[in-house]
Amino acid sequence: MSSSSRPALAAALTAVLALALPSAGSAEAEPTTADREITAETVVVPAAQGLAGAYLAARVAEAETDFREAAYWYDVALQLDPGNLALIEGGLYAVLALGEFERAGPLADALAAGPMEDVQLAAFVQDALQIGAEDWAGLLQAKADGRQVGPVLDELIVGWSRFGDGKVSEALKDFDALASKRGLEAIGLYHKALALAVAGDFEGADAILSGSAQGKLNLNRRGVIARVQILSQLERNEDALALLAQAFGTEPEPMLDALRASLQTGETLPFDVVTGAKSGLAEAFFTIAALLRSDADPSYVLIHSRIANFLDPTNADALLMTAQSLEELGQYNLAVETYAQISPDQPVFYSAEIGRADALYAAGDKEAAVAALQGLTESHSDLVVVHSSYADILRREDRCADAVAAYDAALALVDDVQPMHWSLFFSRGVCHEQLKDWPKTEADFRRALELRPGQPQVLNYLGYSMVDRGINLEEALSLIEKAVKAEPESGYIIDSLAWAYFRLGRYDEALKPMEKASLLEPSDPVVTDHLGDVYWMVGRKREAEFQWHRALSFSPTEKDAERIRKKLEIGLDQVMAAEASAPVEAQPEAATTHGG
Repeated sequence: MSSSSRPALAAALTAVLALALPSAGSAEAEPTTADREITAETVVVPAAQGLAGAYLAARVAEAETDFREAAYWYDVALQLDPGNLALIEGGLYAVLALGEFERAGPLADALAAGPMEDVQLAAFVQDALQIGAEDWAGLLQAKADGRQVGPVLDELIVGWSRFGDGKVSEALKDFDALASKRGLEAIGLYHKALALAVAGDFEGADAILSGSAQGKLNLNRRGVIARVQILSQLERNEDALALLAQAFGTEPEPMLDALRASLQTGETLPFDVVTGAKSGLAEAFFTIAALLRSDADPSYVLIHSRIANFLDPTNADALLMTAQSLEELGQYNLAVETYAQISPDQPVFYSAEIGRADALYAAGDKEAAVAALQGLTESHSDLVVVHSSYADILRREDRCADAVAAYDAALALVDDVQPMHWSLFFSRGVCHEQLKDWPKTEADFRRALELRPGQPQVLNYLGYSMVDRGINLEEALSLIEKAVKAEPESGYIIDSLAWAYFRLGRYDEALKPMEKASLLEPSDPVVTDHLGDVYWMVGRKREAEFQWHRALSFSPTEKDAERIRKKLEIGLDQVMAAEASAPVEAQPEAATTHGG
């Protein structure tokens, strides 16, 4: 795929587009894509817009990763200029990102037949369609003729195509050849093990996955489940149960619970992670997508996961990855639709609902997001992650009392508290802090630190909370200094350090870290307000007033805004004196606590 042909041109193209398209108030204004069928057969080309307008609209939509809008406008442009390879490539990218392979096929063939050198995008679609049709001989010929999607995938495609063509021994040699290359050992061996299992050689498959054949493999979740199924096929259910406990622990989870139940009753699990060459190649695309997630552009990951979805619609993990990639690209409505494809009877439904709720929230439908998670706490009431996710979204909505109850429900399900549970105590502590319950706040933060010593967020929040209350200031400073050492470029944590110096009356020492925090968080109202306070106390009063005005422009809470306005009116000294003489329960906090 020619990624260089897709720069983020939204701003510039929008300006040009304003000249090319009719105004929103025009009688000829187009309906939104939600109101029209996006197929080449039904597109109506607005004469007033012409090719330039359609092309620019497509590029703007593409730059904003609005794949539906881009697909529509490329269809419009291609009706006016059917042989334009740039339009074909753009349209192909959009429909592939949407997972619409029937529409993608003719575009891929047209692009591959043209004079362009970089036709990787077309090769992806052509390979996927031939795999879907199980045209193994045709695929092998296409690879021999030089069609390429990428060195690792090409080798996996050849291996699984030979397997599908009945040439199992040759396929195993292909996987061995891939495994012989430095850095690709695990991929080659994993797919060889899957092929052996599909062929019925479960002992050979387990020898690879266990590490006894050619060294230990770090298996992902699907790899572990594949080995569990293989062990069951070998009548080793006890070993399979032990592997599940070692890899995933014992907390309830629908898919794992179903596996455990079947194994405990002596049932032989079917081997269905991969069932043949077609699903083996779906796994190959998913494997590469998973490897790409940490480094590659989400749109590139999306192409791989879309192909995995197309080849094996039962691979729920690939469907979740597609939805997550769409979220990363800001396509929240498409993500919601993708999550919704996982039905309630599937074991991973709870994961899909948590993802759908996050996407709904990001799309602005907060009520629906909260309702989705509330419903999940009723249908999946035995899952810690469900209650903690519900608690998290309530906390984001400032419903802290309800959030505390949800965190309580999550922790009640934890029989054996482990280091991984630190975040539950921390998050509940944040809610207790917002509810002004300091004893419970401190208890939760200190429990979180017992479970995860040195965790910078907890160190910072506990230290900042004590600073804000004017208690244990020396300990608070020590906690925050440890947090800064762990995350020296966190503006919020550095702000906490400066604020601790401020509350200790060490104003000159507060200046340098506060200025650094302001550079790292230039539009945060709390940090900016704090910078103004430090400037005031070191005698730079005009600069202090300037920073307070800036803080007001960054939409602080009304409580903080009222205090800032008072400082601008009478000065920080008089505000602090008035607060010192006020009853304790009536004293406002210096600023809203933040934990980074």
